[in-house]
Amino acid sequence: MSKINVFLDDVRPCPDNYILASDIEQCIKLLKEKDIQHLSLDHDLENKYRNGYMLVEYLVKHKLFAETITVHSANAGAGKRMFLFLKDAQEDFLIPKEVKILYNPLPIRLNKAN
Repeated sequence: MSKINVFLDDVRPCPDNYILASDIEQCIKLLKEKDIQHLSLDHDLENKYRNGYMLVEYLVKHKLFAETITVHSANAGAGKRMFLFLKDAQEDFLIPKEVKILYNPLPIRLNKAN
């Protein structure tokens, strides 16, 4: 099975070579059904009760991981909180050591070059 890249975001355009998940449920479905190479996560989704932090808690609890997980949220506090939750889970051996966990905030609007 070939690996895919998933971009969880409901505002930014999806980068090339990624599959867009605009909500948590779509992202979870992809994680359960596909082999994910890179998972890039936003925090501010749908509403304050359905956000990226909720997703990372679910991922750890259900052991759904990608080779690389990047938190790209522009929400500095929440994005850092997601990143630290993932890193702490990895230190506690809840996430495999070989999973790369990165923090790389992106601007809310990405301009694609013409």
